[in-house]
Amino acid sequence: MSELPRGLTVRRDAGLYGYERALRRAGIDPIAGVDEAGRGACAGPLVAGAAILASGPAGVIPGLRDSKLLTAAARERCYAAILRRAVAWSVVVIDADECDRLGMHVANVEALRRAVALLDHRPAYVLTDGFPVDGLEVPGLAVWKGDRVAACIAAASVLAKVTRDRIMCGMDATWPVYDFKTHKGYVTDAHNAALGRHGPSPVHRMRFVNVRRASVVGVDVGGAWDDRGEGSR
Repeated sequence: MSELPRGLTVRRDAGLYGYERALRRAGIDPIAGVDEAGRGACAGPLVAGAAILASGPAGVIPGLRDSKLLTAAARERCYAAILRRAVAWSVVVIDADECDRLGMHVANVEALRRAVALLDHRPAYVLTDGFPVDGLEVPGLAVWKGDRVAACIAAASVLAKVTRDRIMCGMDATWPVYDFKTHKGYVTDAHNAALGRHGPSPVHRMRFVNVRRASVVGVDVGGAWDDRGEGSR
């Protein structure tokens, strides 16, 4: 489903925990949030996170926000708090080869499905960031900018982002010429310059045009678009 249950509304000023409170008032619990990190990167894995937060004060994560709005240190603090306080959480990693095989949109949806399926507690409802995800086997709602307005999605985004950043820093030790630790596999001028000099590594996504161009070393790789025309984000 793509709308709240009949008769249920969430005020715009309800705060980060407003969606969960409204659903629980309607007798719907537990509620999972799910989000991904790395969809727009041209190197490294796609990572999805899912989280179920407790009701009331026990489920409040100090400093929680959309992971993109947090500093690296703040994300790490939130990550540790989520692991301590969440009723259930999961992380799924889809490597670059599988992203290439499936295509980014299919890989993204598959990662979100797997993350929900891996939760220790079966949710009664799932909140997703931005677009609906079919095949979850429970009702759900796609929330525009969900990682900024729903706590369980924000928690999922932190799980995914921190996990992926750690993976990319590990990959930097193996392939230091690309400086993965700085840009985390996203497209920057420095990353494109490294691709032009060295060609793609085994963890680059060949569906992205700039990576394919870089297979001819020395080519100006320019911007990055995958074969569906989706730009880097």
